[in-house]
Amino acid sequence: QVQLVESGGDLVQAGGSLRLSCVASRNIFSFNVMAWYRQAPGSQRELVASMSTGGSTNYVDSVKGRFTMSRDNAKNTVYLQMNSLKPEDTAVYYCKASVFSTSRAYWGQGTQVTVSS
Repeated sequence: QVQLVESGGDLVQAGGSLRLSCVASRNIFSFNVMAWYRQAPGSQRELVASMSTGGSTNYVDSVKGRFTMSRDNAKNTVYLQMNSLKPEDTAVYYCKASVFSTSRAYWGQGTQVTVSS
């Protein structure tokens, strides 16, 4: 059973920074894609950033230039560095790992990010 554990969420003022971490229970190269999603109250969960096994990244337009996804293979961890945070970034942030060959997707429990104005 794969486990993903997120951490790093907090209350921060607008303009501040946070770094989220997602630790996987197995080698992150076993996943085709790892991604960060977020869900604000009353809204659908949206894709924020993703990273392929090869290291290529994609970001939703609203976070481009402010958020950076990275990984530490030795620690089986992916990160989301969030800079210049805005109140509209407030949400629960989730980590997701996908395996295409088995059509399986794994989710973490989420970490709350709150940005005050």
